[in-house]
Formats: sequence, C-alpha cells, structure tokens
Amino acid sequence: MLRFISFGSGSSGNCYYLSTATDGLIIDIGVGIRTLKKQFREYGISLNSVRHIFVTHDHADHIKSVGSFSHDYHVPVYATRLVHQGIDHNYCVQRKVAEDMKMVMETNKPVQVGEFLVRSFPVPHDASENVGYEIQAEGVTFVIITDMGSVTEDIKEAISRANYLVIEANHDIEMLKNGPYPEYLKKRILSGSGHLSNTDCGHALAENITEGLRHVWLCHLSEENNHPELARKTVETILRSYGIIPGKDFNLEVLRRKTPTGIYELI
Repeated sequence: MLRFISFGSGSSGNCYYLSTATDGLIIDIGVGIRTLKKQFREYGISLNSVRHIFVTHDHADHIKSVGSFSHDYHVPVYATRLVHQGIDHNYCVQRKVAEDMKMVMETNKPVQVGEFLVRSFPVPHDASENVGYEIQAEGVTFVIITDMGSVTEDIKEAISRANYLVIEANHDIEMLKNGPYPEYLKKRILSGSGHLSNTDCGHALAENITEGLRHVWLCHLSEENNHPELARKTVETILRSYGIIPGKDFNLEVLRRKTPTGIYELI
C-alpha cells in the first residue's frame, strides 16, 4: 500500500513523501533538515526508508536541504540537467549534491526507480526548468504539479491520468491584485510562468479529471494572497458548476504551508 505525507507546502518550504512497504521517495526538500528529521521521528518513519529524491525545480523553497539530505543518507537526487545546474548555482543550498549522487532525468521519459515508475513532464515556471511528476506504483498513479503559471497539454494529460493529485492553487486573483506586493511581483505571479490561481486550478481540474481520480490536495498556497478555506471553496464552486461534487466524486483537501499532514493510505 502506498503512503503519502506532505511535510510542507508553500514558499516557506516544500517536501512530499511517498512510500511503499519497502521503498520510499521524497519530492523536493525545501524544509530545514533538522525539522524534517524531527517530523520523521514523530511519525515513526525511518529516514533510511527514503531511497530516492526527486526535484521539481531549483528555487530555494524546494531545494534548501536536498544536498544535506543526500549527503547524510547517501540518497541519489533525480532532476533534469538544467535543474541540477540550478541547484549547483543556488547560494541558498549550503551543501551541494555530490556528483556521484546526481541522476539526470529527461522529461517525458519514464524511469524505473526501485518500486516506482516515474515520469517527469514540463511545467511552465520562471526557474531554470520546472517539472511535474507522474509516479506509478502498486497499481496507483500519483501526480504532483506545483509552481505553474499556466496549464499546458502535458499538464492536462497528467491530471487525466491521476488517481491521486497534488496541484497548485497559489492565489486568489483579487487578493493578489489588491494586496501589498509590488507591481513587478504581481505581474510575475500572474504571468504564464508564474503561479496558478484558485480559479485556474478549479477549471484545470473540472476540464481534465476522470472517474479514476480519488483524492486531490491543493498545494503551495500563498500566505499573503490566499486562504485555505477560500482556495477550497473557490475550487469546489467551479467543480460544482461542471456537475462535479467534491466529497462524493473524490476527496478535496488543502495542504498547509508548515503543518505536516497525517499519513494518507493510497489504495
């Protein structure tokens, strides 16, 4: 049985854990290494269960502790060539990933890593490169798509294949436009290489999900320009306008920025 935990979701740090009974992986490690160790202990999970690290992109809130974790537990790091280069050049990453721990992935080319079949796909964002991941194990398809400025055909396809989906609902458009951010930052977030709004997330789901979808988690919410209940209600309202009923057709939840979730069993 697959298990899923979010240890952080947002600009303060992102980290997602997926495991089988005998294998485990982490997607992004943008939280502090000491915090992560403490949280794993509290869940009764050994850090040695993590045998693979996957990175979406090279922004600090996704890679802060990647090198340290890889070094301390001798875990290989999978990312595209450009993302690996971005990690090397990011001053926020104090310990870089060792050369022999760098595993280069190509987008849309699945790789078998332990018990997981992993496919990365391009996601538009203003990083050196950014990808989402479609992960298959034990008959389940888990998809994560975060930090995306627009919804592409690759993203639509990934949504349609998901049984379990983590997807960005970063901001409420009006809160962002009327909020304290400088104009250049507002334009960046609203651009096609910025972040996905609650409204766009709702439409992306409504137009692309299938009957195989069982659970959706909204991720990477802005602290200044969003609120968990607002994100959920906005997405739910759009889904209902398409005749899709969260709670009946699938579960819909919001991931907290700094609070770990419980352990979800993906069956």
